[in-house]
Amino acid sequence: MTTQNKRLDGRVAVVTGASRGIGRAVALRYAQEGAHVIACARTTGALEELDDAIAAVGGSATLAPFDITDFPAIDRLGEAIHGRWKKLDILVGNAGMLGTLTPMGHMKPDEWDDVLKVNLTANWRLLRSLDPLLRQSDAGRAIFVTSTVGHQPRAFWSAYAVSKAGLEMMARTYAQEMEKSTVRTNLINPGATRTTMRIEAMPGEDPKTVKSPESITEAFVELAEPTCTRNGDLIEL
Repeated sequence: MTTQNKRLDGRVAVVTGASRGIGRAVALRYAQEGAHVIACARTTGALEELDDAIAAVGGSATLAPFDITDFPAIDRLGEAIHGRWKKLDILVGNAGMLGTLTPMGHMKPDEWDDVLKVNLTANWRLLRSLDPLLRQSDAGRAIFVTSTVGHQPRAFWSAYAVSKAGLEMMARTYAQEMEKSTVRTNLINPGATRTTMRIEAMPGEDPKTVKSPESITEAFVELAEPTCTRNGDLIEL
């Protein structure tokens, strides 16, 4: 892939949950398309493996190992990005937590809080810290990963479904607030995808029967491009 056809050449992108699954696939694809990827995840070793993979395709990355629920760390991330680049072009809010699939009344309070914290509040904190940087981009793009259960109720998915419903409303509200700016915000529902979370949710399913994370990265590139005009949309894959 030559420089002239790298669709994200020179862009700076934050990807959360970048150590595995969809986040890793998106981070690697963005690097292949010329973006400098700020890869966020808890697992340092897995981030280092991603860094090696990015280097192998001629890309560049900055590793940011921290827990997405460490909200002061999110603020420090924003400060660090401002200090180095003065702007952020792309935010991919991908990190997620399934929680126990159980009747809502059986959900443990601490686990309910944790799922909401990871899937919803952390993404709001990312927007809170990175919004000024997205506005400094000539074409800021925010992309959040959601789920079918965020808009279609499903028994026993309780906290996860509620968190994704909240995420969708948050993203669409932000999209409306940004209508007169150069920032665009959209949601992607990847559908059945071969991830650790999918295996956790569907333990009897043959992983080979669902699509790979690598196969869905094109949608993330399209929404991240400066030429993208979509705003407040939910893309179902």
